[in-house]
Amino acid sequence: VEFSYPSLKPGEGHDSHSLPEEWKYLPFLALPDGAHNYQEDTVFFHLPPRCGDRTTVYGVSCYRQIEAKALKVRQADITRETVQKSVCVLCQLPLYGLLQAKLQLITHAYFEEKDFSQISILKELYDHMNSSLGSTLLEGSQVYLGLSPRDLVLHFRHKVLILFKLILLEKKVLFYISPVNRLVGALMTVLSLFPGMIEHGLTDCSQYKPRKSISEDSGLQENTPRFDDSVSAADTSNTNLRMGEGGRKTAGNHTLEAKVPFSQLEKTCNGAQSSNGTVQRLKVPSRASPASSESDWETLDPSVLEDLNLKEGEHENTASEQAGNLPSEGMSSESLPITVQPQANTGHTVLVPGLISGLEEDQYGMPLAIFTKGYLCLPYMALQQHHLLSDVTVRGFVAGATNILFRQQKHLSDAIVEIEDAQVQIHDPELRKILNPTTADLRFADYLVKHVTENRDDVFLDGTGWEGGDEWIRAQFSAYLHALLAAVLQPDNEKTLADFGTAFVAAWKNTHNYRVWNSNKHPALAEVNSSHPFQGQYSVSDVKLRLSHSVQNSERGKKIGNAMVSTSRNVVQTGKAVGQSVGGAFTSAKSAMSSWFSTFTQSTQSLGD
Repeated sequence: VEFSYPSLKPGEGHDSHSLPEEWKYLPFLALPDGAHNYQEDTVFFHLPPRCGDRTTVYGVSCYRQIEAKALKVRQADITRETVQKSVCVLCQLPLYGLLQAKLQLITHAYFEEKDFSQISILKELYDHMNSSLGSTLLEGSQVYLGLSPRDLVLHFRHKVLILFKLILLEKKVLFYISPVNRLVGALMTVLSLFPGMIEHGLTDCSQYKPRKSISEDSGLQENTPRFDDSVSAADTSNTNLRMGEGGRKTAGNHTLEAKVPFSQLEKTCNGAQSSNGTVQRLKVPSRASPASSESDWETLDPSVLEDLNLKEGEHENTASEQAGNLPSEGMSSESLPITVQPQANTGHTVLVPGLISGLEEDQYGMPLAIFTKGYLCLPYMALQQHHLLSDVTVRGFVAGATNILFRQQKHLSDAIVEIEDAQVQIHDPELRKILNPTTADLRFADYLVKHVTENRDDVFLDGTGWEGGDEWIRAQFSAYLHALLAAVLQPDNEKTLADFGTAFVAAWKNTHNYRVWNSNKHPALAEVNSSHPFQGQYSVSDVKLRLSHSVQNSERGKKIGNAMVSTSRNVVQTGKAVGQSVGGAFTSAKSAMSSWFSTFTQSTQSLGD
């Protein structure tokens, strides 16, 4: 890091190269692997908080490269033919697309100066953003700027629902593609399908501790530095941004290193809890690092949670210790009941602090507490963070990577999402079975795909209508999740839950996010229809849907497709070779089809049972 405004460490100059220990990976995140292969790109990333009681720091970085000979002022340290630099914003609000739009303009202007010592434009951007951005932007649609569920459905089609369920089950999911902008865009778009997740569900998603370097004295006590007052003002309307600018003067080689020995981290957080302090009763999570095995919510004992509900009346007496007076959960809903065709929410959603999750929740308990207690969300992972995938304090992750080394080590993840080919590779056969879509799920996914693909060739109407648009798709997934939650609360609900997948629901009930959600009452769900949006009798069209899905996703289905392609290719040829090739191709297709069809009939039979 060559320049930061305000300075990253209190008491040091803006041109200091030293970094807070928690942010030692910042240079590798802001200027990602393979940057030299692209003229410019943008990356989203998450940094851990620098205080135990603070939240995720959201990073957006724009990088560009320029030929050294084009510079008006060439500094002494520029020795290579090409210069790569990143301009980075660190923010306390998850306004990814909005920050990206502003930052791309400034980065372009900064490079047009052709003199990297002209940093006044960066200071102006910092002041402008802090004066114009605020937490009220989280209530509008601007929080979703640049995240297009429509493009996601067009690319992944029916598999979008599998991605949705994978994250509900809190599995280890790795997204892979290059360049990095396509990676972080796809990953964050999947998360935007979860109600309230982008706005309020990621505040605890990057609680990890960087690996110590060999040069550090292991005998020194780990202390946490204090946030700079100019960046951590208590006023939540202040966006609290940091401007940073880093550079790499090579075509892929790391010449910038930043190490901070613990001896420099002498200041501790104000009001930070002692890691060995004993907790006598339940309290709001202190967002301690998951590395602490004595976390307040290490386990969620159902009996304790029941006891918590019984003592609901005592909250007012202990409000000062439980994040202030909490309004009753049983508030009436001001919006219409969610149906298969939900209307756009025009009113302001009432949010209350979740007693257990620590997240801002609506009357349905959204967002679910998925990214809490050691389940990480890292839109981009640098190679230097590779150890996090096998860290015992990390119970799961949704992470993005551009380096092929991540993809090759399949044993470290439950699923690898190949964005380029729209493939979801699930390694465990049992997990594949759990995530196999039900008939109702296939109808839901087909409904989405049909609405999105209709009239998509009309350049004037594309994406402008409600049905098939981005907001509409998010509303459908919101309706799906609300229906699932409402169905779980119903007595004698086995038949209803079978539409969502009996095995899936059973696995989901063992997750942390379900236990946290189920520990509170959500009366607003009584207004929601407690059945799958696409329940109904099995029909011929369902057989076609199942057949289509199986052909696209099973290995045998792919063999059929390859055999058919081979057949059609050979049919157009002439002469004697045609007969031989077609005969061989039909034999191949016949054997693949008969083998696959026997499996299909068995699965259909079990579905009917």
